[in-house]
Amino acid sequence: MTARAIELPLFPLNVVLFPGVVLPLHIFEPRYRQMIADCEEQKTPFGVVLARPESQPLAEEPYLVGTMAEIRELDRLEDGRIILMAVGVQRFRILSQHREKPYLSALVELYEDVFEPMDDLDAEFKQAYNLFGTYIDLLLKAANEQERDMRNHLPNRAEELSHFIAYFLDLPNEQKQYFLELTSTMERLQEEITILRREVPLMRQMLMGSQNAERNMLN
Repeated sequence: MTARAIELPLFPLNVVLFPGVVLPLHIFEPRYRQMIADCEEQKTPFGVVLARPESQPLAEEPYLVGTMAEIRELDRLEDGRIILMAVGVQRFRILSQHREKPYLSALVELYEDVFEPMDDLDAEFKQAYNLFGTYIDLLLKAANEQERDMRNHLPNRAEELSHFIAYFLDLPNEQKQYFLELTSTMERLQEEITILRREVPLMRQMLMGSQNAERNMLN
């Protein structure tokens, strides 16, 4: 056991949560209603972990790296269900797990990126920031959303941006989990840049094709 190990209730889901990202949840199972009640009483976070695809209901097997989630808003419905907003705050790695309570719990340690000087990350940060900003702009245009400068709302730190991009990209959960488990911000950004370099031109082509089709229908 490490000095930084803590006990944490776990919520296995079919989603990969990253630090800094908001996660809306609808809690209806009694075991997780109990978990949320315990977290409220003890003023502690819970851990969101991706359940392995081969997991069985009521006996979910989680991947070993997840993200702590803090409850920010919570509404209790008359039938006992809970609607809440949680936000990812810190990654962790599972050291051991048990089912002494109705829900899965684990002893975990904090899981962090290795230190990389900001000067070394600057080029990748700027490239990822610009590519992802373009990616968001194209998504908004494709959805006929009004023009908004979403870049002003993007994280302005390299690690935070790398987590935000990994969460937002349309990727299989296993690939998102891979990004969550990386301990190099540089490597995470570089791989996301590779994906965005592929996706942005494809989105431009799709958007142009859609606009051309609309013009032909009007002629």
